[in-house]
Amino acid sequence: MTASKGKIAFGFCDRTGFRYKLTDLVRQIEDQRWNGLLVGKDVVDVDQPQLQLGKISISDNQSLRNPRPDRALDESRQLFAFDPVGGGVTELGSFTVGLDMECNSGEVKVVIS
Repeated sequence: MTASKGKIAFGFCDRTGFRYKLTDLVRQIEDQRWNGLLVGKDVVDVDQPQLQLGKISISDNQSLRNPRPDRALDESRQLFAFDPVGGGVTELGSFTVGLDMECNSGEVKVVIS
């Protein structure tokens, strides 16, 4: 009894059914384990880290311990400038001459067909 040689042996892909050289079939890995499929090198799926629940820490702390919110809301919403970028007072009370901002909002019409 002789073993078959890798260069002349062939096998069929478990995913597509196409014939490949046996050496071109690779194990399909899911969740870091072989799922039993041998597939062609051109159709193998890369193991996705998103599917490996519990292996990657996903904790995202949402709250701050002892927060110190800004209590001076009006003062925190002013724009400040320094010479030579800005300075002086405009007719609207801005402290940034030449750097006044203007904002417009319009309408958006959404049509779903």
